[in-house]
Amino acid sequence: MLSLKVFLILCREIYFPVLTNPSIYKVSLLRDFCFCMNRYCIIYKPYLVLSQFSAVDGKKTLADFFDVPKDVYPVGRLDHDSEGLLLLTNDRSLNHRLLDPAFAHEREYWVQVDGAITEAAIREMEKGVTINVDGKLYRTGPCKASLFPVEPKVPDRHPPIRFRKEIPAPWIRMILTEGKNRQVRKMTAKAGFPTLRLIRYRIEGLSLGILQPGDMLELKREEVYQQLFHDRK
Repeated sequence: MLSLKVFLILCREIYFPVLTNPSIYKVSLLRDFCFCMNRYCIIYKPYLVLSQFSAVDGKKTLADFFDVPKDVYPVGRLDHDSEGLLLLTNDRSLNHRLLDPAFAHEREYWVQVDGAITEAAIREMEKGVTINVDGKLYRTGPCKASLFPVEPKVPDRHPPIRFRKEIPAPWIRMILTEGKNRQVRKMTAKAGFPTLRLIRYRIEGLSLGILQPGDMLELKREEVYQQLFHDRK
């Protein structure tokens, strides 16, 4: 976070001169000033935590785990009962590029399902299935799905999933470029294998890596834009 002294120097040297003498200062100076004030953090949202900072009905929120400036918010959301990667920022242009459907981007989910999921069910989801979205039937777009050959190393969940000794609970990887409400859960249920646990592992080139539930990692703007959009714009 910028210190007050640095902030005042930036105002004196860049912001106010641009406003008072716009004809002799390049617009890029003001743009660079705005960029240096932006914050970019990736977090591992824990299970049963709302993807917001404001309190609702006594449920845990991001404010219980992450201390960020008041103008920093999550880009998109994860369901209360889902876990994993969220990006926090006050960069409005990034927010637009990630949420506008015109800028499709990959989201990778690690999904533990109820039952020995078949190859046919996986192929069915890859081709697209019909789910209910806001009371209307919706055909999901093509996606990538595969069975983990070995159970991935993931943090323990508290409380853990319902475990039944006689019924397998394998993990699958799903990569989507769209994000309808509870889409992954609805897709696996439609294929006959309800979701037991759902972790968003990756958004384009940004991933959880070694983050644990409740962890936060601050990144530079250039790194975030390169990993998300493969550019530095």
